[in-house]
Amino acid sequence: MENEFYPFINLPLPYDYGALEPNIDTQTMHLHHDRHLQTYIDNLNAALQGQPNLQRLSLTELIENAFRMPGSMQTTIRNNAGGVYNHRFYFDGMQPAAGQQPTGALAEAIDRDFGSVDHFREIFDQAALSVFGSGYAWLVYDGMRLRIITTPNQNCPLEAGLCPVLTVDVWEHAYYLKHFNKRTDYLTDWFPIINWEQADQRYRKCAGIQADNA
Repeated sequence: MENEFYPFINLPLPYDYGALEPNIDTQTMHLHHDRHLQTYIDNLNAALQGQPNLQRLSLTELIENAFRMPGSMQTTIRNNAGGVYNHRFYFDGMQPAAGQQPTGALAEAIDRDFGSVDHFREIFDQAALSVFGSGYAWLVYDGMRLRIITTPNQNCPLEAGLCPVLTVDVWEHAYYLKHFNKRTDYLTDWFPIINWEQADQRYRKCAGIQADNA
């Protein structure tokens, strides 16, 4: 179930709440998904109620067109549609620890654009640590190459016409119960639970590359 249009619902996680233990604790996953994401969904539905023209837009279209909306609505849509999209993207981009490494076309693109997986990880960690306050670090495709960017709050790369491949949520509620204020430790625990197969599929879609079995 995609649920790309109003009314939005809180889709279940693609794994059990405790499936990411010990990297991300069960209580954090409950709070993050059931409370934080649910709040963005509730706020987005409330903002779209009585707005039939906006209800016709998909979640991604809402984000991409937020800048065209009146000031107060622009902020509300950016914050809450972004909050729904970003959280779903983050949750779907993880899996129970399997020690995977980048695979397929994405692995080749990472080697091409960053030199190696280790160098990519170093730059990505630096970007994630550089976020002041709340936000995200992203691996995106700009139509020609992979780039690492950061966004504040619930801003989304879609606003800038970039195609997301991978993200890590660095709001403190994503890691504080286990790691307190040690974002570096959270990033160390996050990297082994990246769903690289999912990231490869996202990259292929961004770059218009057919799957290996197509």
